[in-house]
Amino acid sequence: MNSFRALILLIAALLPALGSAGEIVSGPMLGYRAHREVMLWVETKAADSVRLEYWLKDEPTEVHQLEHLDTPHHPGGGQIHHFRPGLLKMGATYDYRLVIDGKEQELAAPATFETQDLWEWRKPPPDFEFLVGSCSYINDSEFDRPGDGYGKTTRTYELMGETGADFMIWTGDNWYWREPDYSSISGLWYRPSHDRAIPEMQKLLGSMHHYATWDDHDYGPNDSNWSFEYKAEALDIFKAYWGNHTYGESDNPGVYSKFFWGDAAFFLMDNHYYRDAAELDQDKHAQKTQWGRQQLEWLKQSLLAAKKLKHFRFKFIASGNQMLQTAPFGEPHELYRREREELMDFIIENKITGVVFLTGDVHHSAMYRRQIGDAGQWVYEVTSSPLSSGAFTDAAKVKGDDPHVIPNTIIGDQNFVKISLTGKGRKRALRVVCIDKKGETRFDELIRAVDLRPAVAE
Repeated sequence: MNSFRALILLIAALLPALGSAGEIVSGPMLGYRAHREVMLWVETKAADSVRLEYWLKDEPTEVHQLEHLDTPHHPGGGQIHHFRPGLLKMGATYDYRLVIDGKEQELAAPATFETQDLWEWRKPPPDFEFLVGSCSYINDSEFDRPGDGYGKTTRTYELMGETGADFMIWTGDNWYWREPDYSSISGLWYRPSHDRAIPEMQKLLGSMHHYATWDDHDYGPNDSNWSFEYKAEALDIFKAYWGNHTYGESDNPGVYSKFFWGDAAFFLMDNHYYRDAAELDQDKHAQKTQWGRQQLEWLKQSLLAAKKLKHFRFKFIASGNQMLQTAPFGEPHELYRREREELMDFIIENKITGVVFLTGDVHHSAMYRRQIGDAGQWVYEVTSSPLSSGAFTDAAKVKGDDPHVIPNTIIGDQNFVKISLTGKGRKRALRVVCIDKKGETRFDELIRAVDLRPAVAE
């Protein structure tokens, strides 16, 4: 009798565990990549154990593993996991599997990642390509405004996942907080968990690496400034949901960071944590800023450091709002022009070449270029927007007279941009291709490396 009762009690104890096996909410997503380390992100729910097993592709019997046990749920209901396999072989391909509560998971993308090759000082920089996009609105009828949903398509995410690109840069509005979201901490956490879980996004997340900065809608309410009361929580959420190397500095919080890929340096700017309200008259408020003094100085020093290292022919500066445009639309750096012109003067003074801005926000894509300095150096801007939200179809009318816009590049439709870096030596170039939600090419522009230098450069 005692044995029978003990068996019943054992079965009763096991049943809850058997009935509540954990599962994936979204991911896995590949975060940053380095020579000897990568970051892999996944969100789960009700998982007691989440284990990453990985091995060199040609050594399947030598399996390494990292495991998370009893990960707490965040206020939105999910569990966030950041796995960082380290001391990996350089320039190598690894396979992996994800095991939750003892069960191997089926994944939407091939379970593989590569480390960065040690090409520096040894061989020409590798060719590579990356995607750029912003304004990712996913409909959620209970919380959306009345009328037709503002999210117009999810096909763009599927198309991006099929490009074979090496990585993607998200330039802001990566999710859209609604009124019931940004009025509470639990609401803030709910939104990215909901949006990232859509099936159409899963292959994209797992098939390439991802880097991100934010704009107003994934920082706080529309056109938010530094006074947003939950901005510290918003920063914690951003750090939880993305896989950048770093975020801000120890004495200056924010999402700004940098990374390097081949012969390109990337600087991801934070345009909201320190942002003054756009409507302030900059002629009356001389210190009006979008980035904040310390972040601007960080960018300057980072550009000098990249120049000193000599590997980086291209310097991409990513920020949520447009940089070069002058047409009165959105909240561009034209409204913070002292800050912008200080950066341009610094670029000229210190002979910083290869500068291309990557921006979003305005619900249409476009390309711009501007000559700076006496030597006539060109700087370019690629704006990519929107991925899935409503598009501004009349952009060409508003911006047709902008002196910096490149003709026939204003696209008022859901789209993304693919940038390829190819060629050797002086033939190195950027190819910038805009692809719409139907997979059709809307513009295809070439920027030669020599076009990003002064007419007479050192």
